[in-house]
Amino acid sequence: PLPAQGSLLYLDTLHAAFPRALAPRGTALLSWAPGRPRAPAGWPLPTLYCTPAEAGTLPSRAAALRVQLLFALRARALRVLEAGLAAELHDALAALRAGWPGLAEDLALGRLSPQPGLPEEARGRLQALLAPDAARAAELQAECARGFEGIVQRLWPQLEVVVVGTAHGTEQLYCDALRQADCKGLPFYCPFYQAAGALLGVNLWPEEPAPRFLLCPDWAFCEFLPCPAEEEPRTVLLGELWEGREYGLVLTAQPGEYRCRAGEVLRVAGFHKQCPVVEPVRRESQALSVRGESIPEERFCRSLCRAVGMWPGARLVDYICVESALLGASSGACAPHYEVFVELRGLRDLSEGQRYKLDQCLQEDFPIYKSFRFKGSIGPLRLHLVGAGAFAQLREALGSPLPMPRVLREERLLRLIQSTVIS
Repeated sequence: PLPAQGSLLYLDTLHAAFPRALAPRGTALLSWAPGRPRAPAGWPLPTLYCTPAEAGTLPSRAAALRVQLLFALRARALRVLEAGLAAELHDALAALRAGWPGLAEDLALGRLSPQPGLPEEARGRLQALLAPDAARAAELQAECARGFEGIVQRLWPQLEVVVVGTAHGTEQLYCDALRQADCKGLPFYCPFYQAAGALLGVNLWPEEPAPRFLLCPDWAFCEFLPCPAEEEPRTVLLGELWEGREYGLVLTAQPGEYRCRAGEVLRVAGFHKQCPVVEPVRRESQALSVRGESIPEERFCRSLCRAVGMWPGARLVDYICVESALLGASSGACAPHYEVFVELRGLRDLSEGQRYKLDQCLQEDFPIYKSFRFKGSIGPLRLHLVGAGAFAQLREALGSPLPMPRVLREERLLRLIQSTVIS
């Protein structure tokens, strides 16, 4: 559970920046937490939410997001749209794009249609909370018929802010995509920084586009390893951090728990009343390395985004990377290499020359990768396009409300993503 101080700081910060954001029933929650209700913003007050807690605990992620979306659509006067992950908001809006006629019919009739992953008992309890609303259904139909650019603010004209539980790392891809299209014109606010299940910091600057977090000294015991690693590594404490430097996080969340490296690297962006303000940089475990080259996830993502920018009309939805050895014989007989699976909008196929652009970008951005490619000890990267919605299926199969890793090492999920390849 989040410290009460963290929840109060969040509410105070949200209210100061968006004075009408805490209106009763003015927040819709789109978040899947199977088996237990959870508010990612850390304040599970039922009076804030127009979405019932039970909807988020359904056994199916897709069913949970659709039911929560239906309840959110009933509330035209919504002030805050909250999601545990930016990917959850993206998937809920993808469900709106694909199924708005059915949602409009459910709104008009005050019903909840049967669907996979929605048990009948839960459907009966949730349907009892609905009432017919033909006017709102007609408004939904009219707005969706106009297209989906800026759809969020058109459906909820009083909406002030989108709150997401995680907005850094590769979740930034979804934040950027939503800002450019469905949520155009709305600020995104990521209130908390959490690692290894512990709350470590709060974002006091909700109107800034890049999240940064004030580390609170009494929420968990934190130590820091300077990066790059020293010959004789020695942890430092909060009062010994230097602005502009990067540190690996060593965490002891509660008295009696094990001290461990959290796998997170932070950059000290400054100080607020003598407490450090940090920006998450990368996760140490998320790196590609077939020959010891160790390409971090966030830097690979930048190279990929640069390559996508060279493919006219393409917009990157999501991706995962795989080291070829994990795919066995299906990766071919060439030298160890990277297998990359991407979901794109606006482009259905890529030429061989376009596919090579990613390998070229990696060679330009990482001299060690270029050296291994030149020697032939790393083979040419293989790029695969997957069908629309493939990553939503992958998140459903993952069965976790946590962000999906982009360097994938679980064989079951690898086989699933392989089955969605279109070219």
